[in-house]
Amino acid sequence: MRWDDLRRSTNIEDRRGSGGIPGGAGGLGIGTVLILGLVGWALGIDPRILIGGAEILTGNSESYTRPAERTSTGNTPSDQAGQFVAAVLGDTEDRWQEIFQAAGRQYKAPRLVMFSGVTNSACGMAQSAMGPFYCPNDRRVYLDTAFFRDLENRFGGCEGKACQFAQAYVIAHEIGHHVQNLLGVLPEVQRTQQQLSGPEGNRLQVKVELQADCFAGVWANRAQARWNLFEPGDVEAALQTASAIGDDRLQKRTQGRIVPDAFTHGSSAQRVHWFTSGLKNGSTSGCNTFDTETVGRGL
Repeated sequence: MRWDDLRRSTNIEDRRGSGGIPGGAGGLGIGTVLILGLVGWALGIDPRILIGGAEILTGNSESYTRPAERTSTGNTPSDQAGQFVAAVLGDTEDRWQEIFQAAGRQYKAPRLVMFSGVTNSACGMAQSAMGPFYCPNDRRVYLDTAFFRDLENRFGGCEGKACQFAQAYVIAHEIGHHVQNLLGVLPEVQRTQQQLSGPEGNRLQVKVELQADCFAGVWANRAQARWNLFEPGDVEAALQTASAIGDDRLQKRTQGRIVPDAFTHGSSAQRVHWFTSGLKNGSTSGCNTFDTETVGRGL
């Protein structure tokens, strides 16, 4: 992946090495958080739901406050991983700004929090076992770059230098959730999910995740047109990653069986299909993964 010329974003909070979760009475221990994260991942349940429930049981459900940890903001990290994340984030800002402007709208960029192990968010505790995620409550993407190593070593989603574009796909997917938030898709889905049963709510969540995959493909299409971004093997690595982190593959690996009703991100085939759709078309209008016309429309 040719990323040297990409503009570096300064919308980054670097919390790496900050010492993890702030102390305090009633808080969950790091071990508890990690165990809940692994259990949720194995069962196909969003770990944030389990962690949030545990926080309520322990009396730690107070409103969100900014974590008392060392945070570097407004500056681009100087290390290799930080530079790469800043470059990808910066280009998502530029490409989505172009797309929004063409539709007569303004793109408001999110912030990205880089952390190590565990940190706090407006959606509860963020920890490595959960993988990268977007929190609509504070409009931040949370990323422990150790997940990039997992893509290659644990999930087998890519190999060597080709992993860079696969990593960019992961970042662009989370930015896709921010785009959904700006378009009003996430609030509408959340309201609808409150009226649905568990399996029905999961099916709706899958459509949200698949649309974010498609939006990641839209960014990749626009970035390629602007920068000739791809090198041999890049697209194949991204597709391999999309397949490797499908719900069916993860469930088969962790519990030995596939439970479609517990899917939250979509099957391997679905994730590959929708990322490819965005990559080929380069337009959000081809990313309506929903059955109705009132949810998920593009720009």
